[in-house]
Amino acid sequence: MILQALAFYVFAFVVMASGAMVVVSRNPVYSVLFLILAFFNAAALFLLIGAEFIAMILVIVYVGAVAVLFLFVVMMLDINLTEMREGFLKYLPIGALIGVILFAEILFGLGVIGSDSGTLASLAKGGPKVLPIDNTRAIGRVLYTQYFYLFQVSGLVLLVAMIGAIVLTLRSRPGVRRQRIDDQLYRPVGEAVTVVKVPTGEGV
Repeated sequence: MILQALAFYVFAFVVMASGAMVVVSRNPVYSVLFLILAFFNAAALFLLIGAEFIAMILVIVYVGAVAVLFLFVVMMLDINLTEMREGFLKYLPIGALIGVILFAEILFGLGVIGSDSGTLASLAKGGPKVLPIDNTRAIGRVLYTQYFYLFQVSGLVLLVAMIGAIVLTLRSRPGVRRQRIDDQLYRPVGEAVTVVKVPTGEGV
């Protein structure tokens, strides 16, 4: 029990420190690297509470795809840090307001403010007892029974978004010569092979 509590405090401290470094870091590449570190430690926190499915999804999807994509985009783009800092004071009140709202939502979810009904603290104290079942099977049952149609609609939305991204990046370039596989396969033998008769002793 003491070892689990110690691991929780260590992972939680690293997550909070990494989240703070994501915001205050001057280099965008370092911000993405700190974000990846925060994802890994958040996955470790999920493992401590027995939510191994969410932990693996966090590592595979967010670290393996989203954060790495952010890193590549930030490294490939020529970002002018001076121009980014110019609008900091302009959007500071809006950012502070959003931060206060998110902090209040966290306190409400933990039961620090507001009523205790339906909060995480009340569920931890005396929530309904459920049968011992792994969370992967439980999530699968809920997704493919109660939320089956919404799950399929979300997949269609992602498919449409992917097709839209492909269409937006596909550009028509009339001056570019493209490879035509059918013309290469069905061309006459005379056009494919050229026989040159070289006299003896003269070379090519």
